[in-house]
Amino acid sequence: MIVGLTGGIGSGKSIVAKLFELLGCRLFNSDDVAKQLYFEEEIKQKIINLLGNEAYLTSCTLNKTFISSKIFADKILLQKLNAVIHPAVLFKFNLFVNSHLNEIIIKESALLFEANLNNQVNKIILVVANDEIRINRTIHRDGITREQVLKKINSQLNQSEKIIQSHFIIHNNETELLIPQVLKVYGELLL
Repeated sequence: MIVGLTGGIGSGKSIVAKLFELLGCRLFNSDDVAKQLYFEEEIKQKIINLLGNEAYLTSCTLNKTFISSKIFADKILLQKLNAVIHPAVLFKFNLFVNSHLNEIIIKESALLFEANLNNQVNKIILVVANDEIRINRTIHRDGITREQVLKKINSQLNQSEKIIQSHFIIHNNETELLIPQVLKVYGELLL
């Protein structure tokens, strides 16, 4: 079974993914794979052609600030970047699935809906948190401004729209315990 795990920036989907991994699920982190792909020669050249040499600080370091400033201000550019990265991630994902047949695979992806990856999974788990918590977590984690976080939030599908399309909702507002919610969803996935 392939389960999509998603949530907006700062929702806490990565910690939820780790909990499912501890339960024995196989974790495929789409975002981490995408970050690695930026350094494969063919992809790297496409990124440079699209964004310029400024996209890389060094041969092994992305200029995340530069890339974010470009793509979150220009939806067409974001689509072009996704058209480079997403097919390569899908290729890696298919290899991963083939090496973990008959296991629960958690496909963690921030852009599950935005990149139309929801069609590649059997079930969808959405991690939600209120906007202020998400903003504060992201500012603290990434060291960016509130305005930069809001640009990222606004580039993603609204949480309420994702809720409608999801099978399971995990609340990460620091008022409900995560582990019992994850165990409940895991139990339902086993049925």
